[in-house]
Amino acid sequence: MPDAELTLLLSRAQFAVTIGLHIILAGFSFGLSLWLVALEGAWLWRRQQRWLDLYNFWLKIFALNVAVGVVSGVVMEFQFGTNWAPFIERVGGLIGPLMFYEVLVAFFLEAGMVGVMMFGMERIGPRLHFMVTVLVAVGALISVFWILAANSWMQTPTGFFLDEQQRFQPQNWLAIIFSPSFPWRAAHMLLAMLIGTAFMVAGTGAWQLLHHSDNQRARLMLTISLWLLPFLTVTQAVVGDLHGENTLQHQPAKMAAMEGDWQRPPPGKGEPLRLFALPDQQQQRNHWEVAIPLIGSLYLRHNLSGQIKSLHEFPSEDIPPVAPVFFAFRLMVGLGILMLTVSLTALVQRLRGHLWRSRRLLKLLVLMGPAGFIAMLSGWIVTEMGRQPWTVYGLVRTADSVSPISSHLAIASGCAILLVYGLVFTIGLRYLLRYARKAPQTDEPGPAQEMRPDHGGER
Repeated sequence: MPDAELTLLLSRAQFAVTIGLHIILAGFSFGLSLWLVALEGAWLWRRQQRWLDLYNFWLKIFALNVAVGVVSGVVMEFQFGTNWAPFIERVGGLIGPLMFYEVLVAFFLEAGMVGVMMFGMERIGPRLHFMVTVLVAVGALISVFWILAANSWMQTPTGFFLDEQQRFQPQNWLAIIFSPSFPWRAAHMLLAMLIGTAFMVAGTGAWQLLHHSDNQRARLMLTISLWLLPFLTVTQAVVGDLHGENTLQHQPAKMAAMEGDWQRPPPGKGEPLRLFALPDQQQQRNHWEVAIPLIGSLYLRHNLSGQIKSLHEFPSEDIPPVAPVFFAFRLMVGLGILMLTVSLTALVQRLRGHLWRSRRLLKLLVLMGPAGFIAMLSGWIVTEMGRQPWTVYGLVRTADSVSPISSHLAIASGCAILLVYGLVFTIGLRYLLRYARKAPQTDEPGPAQEMRPDHGGER
């Protein structure tokens, strides 16, 4: 393999690892920030100690997640200058301000206020402390907003012009920020973050109930999650369908790769639903295909005869890696259906009063704890690999975006990043799992100790 191709492959793999791990942390931070707002708001409203106990319990996990996320985020953004300098040279006039707003407004707001959340309850009083918790959630939302705005513009670029050096310059910032794919991409991603967090909360509560079956606080966190999850998963299915229509309109090659569609069906016949296949990009066909005729047209065109562009209709050099996109899409959808089924089953058992005695269902909820984030990561693979071979869709190729560094330097930097990430994530995950096993109790010491909301900061 030529050195340039190896450098490109290594740089893509390095960025995939960093962005993949970071997006999970960012999603968990956003979901937990809203969860903490709900818990502290319920404590101020209901004045029941169990809400504060849950708040203290999840606040420590949130702080740990933010700390690890800072490390992963800094490393990830440094790669734009080290591994993707030509890309930044061409699109820095657009991407730079968006990332600057994310760091200046969101990152400092979120990271700066976490210390107040941890240690400020006795000093500023519960109501002002609640406002700080809300500000942290707002910071997390703003962070997600700007990151998705930048990514959506790269997927569906609008609002720019090219100067004499073929560099992208802003022409309409509203069109840049609210690109054609942004509304559906943002809604889809925000719901994925909430679903992932809700399943983590449910899995944690189920684990604690398996070991402390009478713990009311663990029951409370599981009950709230089960009320939210059916609504979130059904809404996600609707939003995902609308997002798919947008992708079909603006990125037809990505949609064809998601479907593994190499050749259109005969005229008048609809698209099949391919349950399984082994896409062969070299021969441009599928092996061992298992499909249900016509059903694909139902969710692609909402009829039984509609068709989409097949991969044969695009130049071979413009086709994304089909196999990873094809399988990641099916993993995402399959986990979505499984999460909806499990959440509905658990909610029915909860309403019937049988959930606390059903150890098999509680164990299933524990296993499903990371399912939401696995599905989110699968969707991110579909989004990013489906955009290939472009960094800016249809305008800038990935091969033209990588820095002219040697493969030896790319290997060295990749190993260093893997070492740092491995160390940080191993320590963080070990502490997280050890702490999450504890059931939140009234006498658990926490940064926000028991206070009476109606008497300011008095004990």
